[in-house]
Amino acid sequence: MLRKLHILFIYMEKECIFCKIAAGEIPSYTVFENKNFKAFLDIWPLNKGHVLVIPKKHYRWVWDVPIIGKYYEVVGMVANALRKALDTEWVTSLVIGEEVPHAHVWLVPRFKGDGHGGTLNFSKRKKLTATKMEEMQKQIVGAFK
Repeated sequence: MLRKLHILFIYMEKECIFCKIAAGEIPSYTVFENKNFKAFLDIWPLNKGHVLVIPKKHYRWVWDVPIIGKYYEVVGMVANALRKALDTEWVTSLVIGEEVPHAHVWLVPRFKGDGHGGTLNFSKRKKLTATKMEEMQKQIVGAFK
């Protein structure tokens, strides 16, 4: 049984889209990266600046990350860069983990009149052009300086 779980875990890592993004096998609009974590723009954002923060190593759930304190330091740093870059005080953070089986935190900047109301409306996802994504990436990266 333990061997089957180990094989399943190895398969998940090889097939995991976030592991492939972390390894650079799939391109992303990265806004922050260090040796343990990566933050990149969601390609179907709920709002402009919607970022995913992931550990580079595969963990199924956020609470499985052994350096969870360091993880949340990065999440906070990225959220504050979003606030600065997009001139908003409101950044919603979500840990859902159902759509991709790899630990990740969503950071969604909120704006007055953004169409979501008091809570995020998941049917309001957008598709932005590559140019818009690159502009957003540069804007957020610049906020770390």
